[in-house]
Amino acid sequence: MTVAESQARANTYAPALQENLQLAEVKGGQETNPMWTSEIGGADFQAALQQSLGNAGLLDNSGKAPYSLRANLLRVDQPLFGLDFKVTSEVEYSLIDNATGQEILRETVRTPFTAGVGDAFVAVTRLRLANEGSARENISALLKRLATLNIEAKQVSLSQ
Repeated sequence: MTVAESQARANTYAPALQENLQLAEVKGGQETNPMWTSEIGGADFQAALQQSLGNAGLLDNSGKAPYSLRANLLRVDQPLFGLDFKVTSEVEYSLIDNATGQEILRETVRTPFTAGVGDAFVAVTRLRLANEGSARENISALLKRLATLNIEAKQVSLSQ
């Protein structure tokens, strides 16, 4: 589920964001039940998000980051059967200025990913690959969105 470092660093982030984010809270997700279907677990999504932020050079490990990111995995739409499994994940992200408590960004990101028979013959494996791909694409879309933020000392704005 983690966005590769080469892909994460392909974006250019405002200097104020570089190594200045902490992952505050990740909610949602559902653990996989081995007797049923593959899911996106909250702990797994949190680990992938944390690693992806690190790969992008945005993560501050000191515990004193000026900005906090919260994520809420709202839903994961999955097919029950088929040859191609298209999974769509929906995550609400909030970026908070820790000094003021001001919410800088709140955005819901929906991303689909399809895994076909060519990716895996076994249906359970295809569904897992589609889940992981959808989560990875969602995190990648967040990173692209963070790259569009203009953060200045006294002004926070979103570029269009």
